[in-house]
Amino acid sequence: MNYTLNQLQIFLKIVQTKSVTKAADELHLTQPAVSIQLRNFQDQFEIPLTEVIGRKIYITDFGHEIAEAAENIINQVQAIDYKTMAYKGHLAGKLKLSIVSTGKYVMPYFLADFMKKHSGIELQMDVTNKSKVIDSLKNNDVDFALVSIIPTNLEIEQLDLLQNKLYLVGNTETSYNGEKNIKKIFENLPLIFREEGSGTRQTMEKFIARHDISVLKKMELTSNEAVKQALIAGLGYSIMPLIGIKNELYRKELQIIPVKGLPIKTNWSLIWLKGKKHSLISNALLDYIKLEKQTIVEQKFHWYEEH
Repeated sequence: MNYTLNQLQIFLKIVQTKSVTKAADELHLTQPAVSIQLRNFQDQFEIPLTEVIGRKIYITDFGHEIAEAAENIINQVQAIDYKTMAYKGHLAGKLKLSIVSTGKYVMPYFLADFMKKHSGIELQMDVTNKSKVIDSLKNNDVDFALVSIIPTNLEIEQLDLLQNKLYLVGNTETSYNGEKNIKKIFENLPLIFREEGSGTRQTMEKFIARHDISVLKKMELTSNEAVKQALIAGLGYSIMPLIGIKNELYRKELQIIPVKGLPIKTNWSLIWLKGKKHSLISNALLDYIKLEKQTIVEQKFHWYEEH
């Protein structure tokens, strides 16, 4: 046996993604390079690790056992690296976050300089919808979560990062001068919702119920980007977080429609389970954000105050 750590990492990623192509994308390698390493790795075993049926790759039972062993080896190697850096006085280890999908326009700016300063930290950030974010927090799978609606069924602590503002948004084909009556606008406009479990959808539904608005036409899409493209194409209107439409506003592809009762204002908040014992990395991140938050907001989100 003469397999390399690189081959173990590639094989494990293929098992996790169930695809050579996806593994290559996530590892930032070419597909031929991954295929060659997989073949070289498999050639060292008398028992097949994978099977290809049609154009799909399947992992054998033996392959799954080898993948589990590979993961253990890789984790041990990472642990050695982390301990070496820690011994030198550097922060090292994993930082795990789960953030709501629109939070991808917020959280990276609060992490960038921190990660540059501490190169020994490995960031794992899952971008998903609110219900999955809360599940990962509840299961204690992550150090922090980023949300715009604070969960009421968990005991948590929080650090507010930035105000979240949601407006009624549409394309620029129709001109709106002055504030409009929200009920009259919604009598004719098809309204585009995010999927169930989305924090933006939850906020929209509360607003509609609170103002006793009748929505005659409704559409549901499963990502913020899909909603934006539908709005630009003229399929309808939506209530959207300002943070996610900066470029579309500047390019005049979308516009904010002024209506009474909007914007809806919440906060982008970093949250964690109450009483959680933070790692050195987690404590360092909290200290950094508390110290630098105002500077980050002023430098990276100054455009935000124009609306």
